[in-house]
Amino acid sequence: MARLQQLQRLAQDVAAAAAAAEWKALAALNIQLSAALPAMAAQGPWSPAERAALAALREQHRQAVQKVGAASADLGKQLQQMNTHKEGWLAYALDNDFAGNQA
Repeated sequence: MARLQQLQRLAQDVAAAAAAAEWKALAALNIQLSAALPAMAAQGPWSPAERAALAALREQHRQAVQKVGAASADLGKQLQQMNTHKEGWLAYALDNDFAGNQA
């Protein structure tokens, strides 16, 4: 596959995985990029079209990194909220368990 098409496909794959919040796919793509880009660069100078496709891939990757960061921050907030309310949930569960055993 020509470098231009490979860059375009990678950008599309990164965008699709980020849009679908497919974190495992993004991680795999990140590994793939770390191997593919140096290999592509070793093939010689980039054409203007390839440089444009590389810039588009870089932008898609940047946006994916932002989305992962935002999702991570949201998860952190949810975990903190769960931890904050843990004692109340445990008391509620114990009370329900106690009430169930009384019947």
